[in-house]
Amino acid sequence: MKPQSQSGAAPRTELTLRGLIIGIVITVVFTAANVFFGLKAGLTFATSIPAAVISMAILRAMKNSTIQENNIVQTVASAAGTLSAIIFVLPGLIIIGWWNGFPFWMSFGICATGGILGVMYTIPLRRALVTDSDLPYPEGVACAEVLKVGSGDEAAAADSVESGGAGLKAVITGSIVSALFYVIVQTKLFATSVSSYFRVGDKGAATGFDFSLSFALFAVGHLVGLWVGVAMLVGALIGWGWAVPHFLLLHPAAGSAMDVAQGAWSHDVRYVGAGTIGVAAIWTLAKLVKPVVTGLSGAMAASRVRKAGQLGTLPRTEHDMPIGMVGLIILLCLIPVAWLLGHFSVVSGLGSHAALLVIGGVLFVVILSFLVSAVCGYMAGLIGSSNSPLSGVGILVVIIAALLLVVGVKSLMPADAGKALVAFALFITAIVFAVASIANNNLQDLKTGQLVDATPSLQQWALVIGVIAGAIVIPPVMDLLNHAYGFLGAPGVDPSRALPAPQAGLISALAQGVITGNIDWSLIGIGALIGAAIILIDELLGLAGTSVRLPPLAVGLGIYLPTSTTLMVVVGALVGAWFDRRAERGPRAEATKQLGVLLASGLIVGESLLGVVVAALVAFSDKLGFRNHDAPLALVGKSFATPAIWIGGIAFVACVVVLYRWIWRMGHQTGGK
Repeated sequence: MKPQSQSGAAPRTELTLRGLIIGIVITVVFTAANVFFGLKAGLTFATSIPAAVISMAILRAMKNSTIQENNIVQTVASAAGTLSAIIFVLPGLIIIGWWNGFPFWMSFGICATGGILGVMYTIPLRRALVTDSDLPYPEGVACAEVLKVGSGDEAAAADSVESGGAGLKAVITGSIVSALFYVIVQTKLFATSVSSYFRVGDKGAATGFDFSLSFALFAVGHLVGLWVGVAMLVGALIGWGWAVPHFLLLHPAAGSAMDVAQGAWSHDVRYVGAGTIGVAAIWTLAKLVKPVVTGLSGAMAASRVRKAGQLGTLPRTEHDMPIGMVGLIILLCLIPVAWLLGHFSVVSGLGSHAALLVIGGVLFVVILSFLVSAVCGYMAGLIGSSNSPLSGVGILVVIIAALLLVVGVKSLMPADAGKALVAFALFITAIVFAVASIANNNLQDLKTGQLVDATPSLQQWALVIGVIAGAIVIPPVMDLLNHAYGFLGAPGVDPSRALPAPQAGLISALAQGVITGNIDWSLIGIGALIGAAIILIDELLGLAGTSVRLPPLAVGLGIYLPTSTTLMVVVGALVGAWFDRRAERGPRAEATKQLGVLLASGLIVGESLLGVVVAALVAFSDKLGFRNHDAPLALVGKSFATPAIWIGGIAFVACVVVLYRWIWRMGHQTGGK
């Protein structure tokens, strides 16, 4: 499609077949990487910037490419990449023992219908949270700058990196380094992490720390920024400095320091984190009522202008998909949603009340999806998509779903239907979660489009295509990883090799606790009080006009994610902040900082992709003839564990120093030239 510009100038290339194909190919790669990384670390990464860099490197070799066509490519790839956040919920059905694998059409249906609903919801939200908002959208703005430079915009290039050259070099180098490091870790020559657990006092308390030697986690820290990293550190200190020893003093346990500390964190502290995240999500919702209403009013006004035949009077950046079509697509999506809920009800033994579950479930999806889309879109605009609030939103949604099932359905069912109700709660939460995951990232894309003069309606169709592409890729990748490793807590899985899937484990535990009545609400209440205190502190910091902030959701993440995830993210945030401040003292500050962002993106992509490859080796190790099925690449045994910690730790630090010095020099020497 080649839309006519507002001024009547010649048509330009925007939504093209080649752009869609490139976007889908990038989608396959980045979605697979995101699925693995999310199941391992509990975090996913935004794919917009690396997708834009790769797109420009390809399209610049072709004729007549434009900045808007490049924007379509990154839009397709980022839509599918963010949909991979469904792994925060869907593995819960395996963890509770309901599924043994991921049925393709059921999993595809959840991802596709939920994802398309998410695209539709972002259309009125775009006006509230992008057009009429001063939210910074860090990743969306950064991606727009990269696109401007790659298009040959000399004004932008004056203080930016030339994305097809220096920027692409940064992404590729980061990918190679992190991939090689990950492979060496799999050989056991480098340790997986540097950890220590120890007793506190003489009354049985214990705590500890675990620094994962992961370049992907380090890079996530760089991308989310200083204050998010500091907030996660505060959460980790609350969790492991106070909560773990505190609950061990209340409930002493026998065993090693590591076992008892991990047990207290898993059984008690994570629910405190759930309470903190839940309160933070509710606070975000309350702040969004006015802008959402304003956005809906703007969408209706634009629809009236379109019907009057005066669409050309609006700027190109206001040409949304018609609101009537948006409503029709939402209604059409609700048909397969109703079928999915009905089918799941029947096969789970709840068929006698299928009508109630379907009607109530569809209403639940419609209302909760819009609310969580607003929350996730706001948080993405505030602190970026990589530091996703999806975990907290998923916790709220599954608790609400489970409570509604207890109140409205449980009394009508036989006593042994509890597990089926838990599965239904997770299933419907997964649909809402797919909606939320798209809203979490798509508003970043629409912000990028606004800054590069893209046509929103074409970008919105590209988002739909990206969702469908991602929905095709995600189920087989999840099935592969389940077969290779399994998920922690699932029946019959070896915990030493299982993927943690932290959010899925927590959300499934919450669903079970609410429906069976075994949940300890006091733990969630403690977390809620902590969350309220953090909100108060953050608001006071905002009123003081300081740049220092303490995002409540990030604090909650720090409490309930393991230190093997949070601490390296904190290190990355501190190093990234130091690098950016050093860059600001130089002559080409923005060029250097952009290279840092692209390097971090490459570090994430390289490790994550190799993680998928190694998963395939583990899954097919029998057929490939590996003797060590759990670690097919291992070259040394457990006796090498201590040297591996020292060698791996020193190598990790050396790589960080060398990479950042190289990026700093390249930013100052080339400056985009």
